[in-house]
Amino acid sequence: MEAPLYPDFPLHPSTPLGGQPAFWVGPRHLAGDDGRLYDAVADTLAGLGWTSLTIVRGRHEPDEVPEDRQVLRSTVLHISPDSLRWAQWSLADEPFHLGDLPVAWQISARTDTSGPLASWSAYFTTDVPGEAVADFLVALDARDQPVMPLAGPELVLDAVAAHGWIRDIDQPQAAATDPTFTSHISLGEVPPLIQDADPRALTTEADEARLAGWQAWAEPALGAPCLWAASFGAGVPHDLVAAFGASLSSTAPVLRRVLPEATRERLLWAPA
Repeated sequence: MEAPLYPDFPLHPSTPLGGQPAFWVGPRHLAGDDGRLYDAVADTLAGLGWTSLTIVRGRHEPDEVPEDRQVLRSTVLHISPDSLRWAQWSLADEPFHLGDLPVAWQISARTDTSGPLASWSAYFTTDVPGEAVADFLVALDARDQPVMPLAGPELVLDAVAAHGWIRDIDQPQAAATDPTFTSHISLGEVPPLIQDADPRALTTEADEARLAGWQAWAEPALGAPCLWAASFGAGVPHDLVAAFGASLSSTAPVLRRVLPEATRERLLWAPA
């Protein structure tokens, strides 16, 4: 059973003198997003040279002073230099839910700039470790062509198995879980609203099979609410999902100041 490395050291973020303490925490897949999921990803994108745009939608009456303007919706959009890939911070823009959690980041890519539709999209809720989303984006940015598949699904399972995750006994070619059976990654039918370029996917009949894509989630206890969830459309290249999986399952500790309540007792941690 995992336990704190320093059990006598105060863990609650309200206890420190002079501000929140920092901890080295593991395993990463249970460490949450530290309340910095936007900052962690946005800093990575800025370092990659992506452009950041803030879009504000609202109602503006004639002769209305700026302070009285009613802002209805706003979002932050990050666009790669070639305009073939983009990342949208969705929490500010009425996100839909995945595993009963709000989607925080939606990342998309297209083949060329001749059309507005994405060729694929990936979705990450709150508390997905920011390191894993950032590594997914670094791998996406490094690709010359963000849509073309370069490897098969085995690459994803190999990536997590290299860090000790166990292949599912019933689906060894399509699913794996961490050794505590808390976090999972699986290739199967994508949930509703998770789509690639064709918007007709939203009108699929109930008896029609959906396309297969990768899903990942953490369930701290059997039947308990998910800590986080991630969903990849069927067109997301497997090597990009593998980059996410490798980072998610990494045994390297991560720096945290805010620990998730649901997994706090399952974490190894030490003062930074």
